[in-house]
Amino acid sequence: MTHQRCHYGARQGRSLTVAVRTRKPRPLPDGRGSERQSAILDILDAIRRRARQGQVRNPRFTEPSRLDRSFTLLEVLLVIGLLTVLAAMVMPNLLGQILGERLPRSAKQLRSLVQLTRANAMLDGKRYRLRFPRQDELDNEGTDVQPIVECEEEPFRAPGIYVAVTAAWAQGETLLEGVWCVKVRLAKPTTEQLLRNFEDVRADLNEDEQEADPFYQEFIDDFEKDYPPLVFEPDGTSEWATFVVSEAPRGTDSKALADYKRIEVIYDGLTGLAWLQRPFYEEELNMLVEHNWPPVLRKDFLRAEPLTENEVIEIQESLVRK
Repeated sequence: MTHQRCHYGARQGRSLTVAVRTRKPRPLPDGRGSERQSAILDILDAIRRRARQGQVRNPRFTEPSRLDRSFTLLEVLLVIGLLTVLAAMVMPNLLGQILGERLPRSAKQLRSLVQLTRANAMLDGKRYRLRFPRQDELDNEGTDVQPIVECEEEPFRAPGIYVAVTAAWAQGETLLEGVWCVKVRLAKPTTEQLLRNFEDVRADLNEDEQEADPFYQEFIDDFEKDYPPLVFEPDGTSEWATFVVSEAPRGTDSKALADYKRIEVIYDGLTGLAWLQRPFYEEELNMLVEHNWPPVLRKDFLRAEPLTENEVIEIQESLVRK
């Protein structure tokens, strides 16, 4: 048994000595043992020469250099270019989806605020009311868009005097940027009232009905007709209310509101339930009138496709089963 030592030339001036253990060849009758030994030595000499020239590396004993661990400027620019192209393709769809969620999200937050106001009225045993700012009045966000929650703190000493609620649940941005409440209607929705929208007539109470309605007459002098406050009694009951929210620009004419997306937050003042519905199409209202069906589906309905008779029947049957 013989030992051959081979020096591997590593980079950065390092060297590695490897002992190669070879078996001493047995002499063969034909004299080929010496030839085999000389062939092995030639191979080892070739390995040593290539190691000195840096052509042979042993990954187990050599460390990667700094150049092996870094990226070239071309590779970095290529990655940045690919990311830019991907962002240009994805961002429009992403922004469109985010903007498209503003209206339904605002409607959901308004519904939650209405139900929280009712719950706190029952918890405190006091009257609460939810309203929108009057002209030249600002809300807690410094705008004239967000709903305001108030409480009748002293119903016996100072009846009718409401103080703004400063609790965390009553603060913050309920309606997102670009969304505002177009109108508040204090009445249970009927198909006749909704059909008046298509005749360019006020859908809520008219002048004579407002004067005859004592609940409405109590607030008509203090608030705008399109924004009456919703008052919650200590037992949690209140009037039915419909809050119409839209993405239309502020000041849009009532006739032009039909060109923009709207969602109606319909609140049942007796049960405290609330639903989100898009405005019905005229043919849908005619179908409801024909079958004497109420315009409140009692479930969220925001789909753009027209409502069919079978769907209304299925909704009515599901409500009966409940």
